[in-house]
Amino acid sequence: MHGETEDTEPFDLNADRLQEECGVFGIFGHEDASALTALGLHALQHRGQEAAGIVTLDDEQFRAERHLGLVGDHFSNAETINRLTGRAAIGHVRYSTTGEPILRNVQPLFAELEGGGIAICHNGNFTNALTLRQQLIHDGAICQSTSDSEVVLQLIAKSRERKIVDRYIDALSKMEGAYALVALTSKKLIGARDPLGIRPLVLGDLNGAPILASETCALDIIGATFIREVENGEVIVCSPSGIESYFPFGKCKARPDIFEFIYFSRPDSVIGGRSVYDVRRSMGRELAREAHVESDVIVPVPDSGVPAAIGYSQESGVPFELGIIRNHYVGRTFIEPSQSIRALGVKMKHSANRMQIQGKRVILIDDSLVRGTTSVKIVQMIREAGALEVHFRLASPPIRYSDYYGIDTPVREKLLAAKYNLEEMRNYIGADTLAFLSVDGIYRAMGYEGRDNESPQFTDHCFTGDYPTPLTDLSEDRDFIRPPRLVEVQ
Repeated sequence: MHGETEDTEPFDLNADRLQEECGVFGIFGHEDASALTALGLHALQHRGQEAAGIVTLDDEQFRAERHLGLVGDHFSNAETINRLTGRAAIGHVRYSTTGEPILRNVQPLFAELEGGGIAICHNGNFTNALTLRQQLIHDGAICQSTSDSEVVLQLIAKSRERKIVDRYIDALSKMEGAYALVALTSKKLIGARDPLGIRPLVLGDLNGAPILASETCALDIIGATFIREVENGEVIVCSPSGIESYFPFGKCKARPDIFEFIYFSRPDSVIGGRSVYDVRRSMGRELAREAHVESDVIVPVPDSGVPAAIGYSQESGVPFELGIIRNHYVGRTFIEPSQSIRALGVKMKHSANRMQIQGKRVILIDDSLVRGTTSVKIVQMIREAGALEVHFRLASPPIRYSDYYGIDTPVREKLLAAKYNLEEMRNYIGADTLAFLSVDGIYRAMGYEGRDNESPQFTDHCFTGDYPTPLTDLSEDRDFIRPPRLVEVQ
């Protein structure tokens, strides 16, 4: 199987990575609300690069800017920021896990309801949104997007509760899955986190203005103070009279997504009191204890493999070197007509640092293995640079199951670890040896003795198949039902 790659297909530089979900940001009661939101979204850009949007509130008048592309492409100029007037704002960066990457799906979404307008943005994925959407359409609703976030707006509109917060809670009570939601009404900024706390959400403060954001790095960029994490199952309401907290769904044990620590969150963020960088470094240390092999140099696959590689090097005593250099100025895809040119696509993003590799036994460290197609090319590149041996080590367990909570994983049949055993995977990518961090090793890196199989500490279904919520929208062949598509043309 060695060298078996999909070179007949266009080479997508990101196709062999777990794609980021989305990022949310909101601020209430600050004169520079739109500019601060744009900066916050810059810090959260790693969570989604397909689209960005900001909605502001100015004397009960909502103003919106939503665009396909990066935050810096649209929200870095004074003209745009000046159009977004007001002292409250919410913003969103998007990677589409449901709904097409088209403008009508770009968030925040807005609706005019009885009692006033509401804008809403969402990180995560509702696992019953399509089932609810079909019922709403059956009952006469008109859906303007294919985003699952619109279902929340529809349910808020249909709620018989009188107060907007109660209507918001009523809508969420019907939703299943993972979410961190931020909403803006004419009088309030409202946040909510799913009952298991699968997706992250934090509360901050900037000179008395409350802030809600996906990660602490969005607070750091604007000089805001971190107050606390929004708790699992909490609905938090910010208004001129202060901050109120509700737990309408009862309290249960939190199970945050372990992939926030492995890959998604920025290394300088703090989640659950843990430095993401420190956790990733600890994962590397555990990997060295479990699966070390005699070698001359530790080389990370940049950038996500760097902290784990540092930890591996510290634990094993083998020198760490930047044996692969990443080009940060390459686009999302590389498509050329000839296979010989297409096969060079990986070198646009990664190139071997030959002097650190030649004549050495190399241990490559990466955070995870998805399809394996890029790993084939990386191993081949290291061999061509003169490595004597190439050993591949992954700082997470094998990904054997698809995600339905806001991470864009391939269908299970395309996950390498779902198709092949360890030796077959090693042969596929062409490494001399291959090893993954164990599930218990991941938990040891998080400060536990191991996984509590009776009551798991984290959401880890990609490794274990232990899905913590119902998967209502799954069809019999274990794929999500999809709504009809409208193809927009220009």
